[in-house]
Amino acid sequence: MRLLLVEDEHDIQTFLRNSLTEAGYQVDVASDGKKAEALALEAPYDILIVDLGLPDIDGISLILRLRQIGVTAPVLILSARRSVDDRVRGLEHGGDDYLTKPFALAELLARLRNLLKRNSPAGNEATRLHVLDLELDLLRREATRSGQILQLTPQEFVLLEYLCRNAGRVVTRSMILDKVWGMRIQPDTNVVDVHIYRLRGKVDARGQQPLIRTLRGVGYVLKDR
Repeated sequence: MRLLLVEDEHDIQTFLRNSLTEAGYQVDVASDGKKAEALALEAPYDILIVDLGLPDIDGISLILRLRQIGVTAPVLILSARRSVDDRVRGLEHGGDDYLTKPFALAELLARLRNLLKRNSPAGNEATRLHVLDLELDLLRREATRSGQILQLTPQEFVLLEYLCRNAGRVVTRSMILDKVWGMRIQPDTNVVDVHIYRLRGKVDARGQQPLIRTLRGVGYVLKDR
């Protein structure tokens, strides 16, 4: 599940990025409106968290701009502005929910789940990814192959989600580090290889047709046919 976090306070940004990643989200961050708009134009997001007090533009103006360029993903507004007028204005100008600072992480995660469910009509495949007999339920954070549940760690699920979203395309170690780990670790680490090895042992177990392939010296690809 891809999430765009727009927050300029470094401590809150770091805390949320780490917490959301641990919760299974694939998180991109922006500290200002300009970068947020650029990221939103690059690839679709499933949900956004937007702070109102940005350094270059008011958060509500950013939300309106994102709606104008075609971003339809639900937006959770995160702000220190606590008045009823501020909350009403945020909800009337493109926000789908409003959470004031300080906040409890459990509540924020619950609100995100509710927004995703609310914006996923019954039967909508947007909350599921399918690659051959592999299926990911993005809301339940469950992966199955041939109907059998795969016992994945949260980080393995995020990695598999990234591979599924890029099924049939080669992804390099640098791309994986950037999108799955947010380049928070050294680029020469073997963490990608270790996680791919463990993930392959679960996805391609029991003599099933191998899905995760290694292109030596290049990267990895999830077979889609």
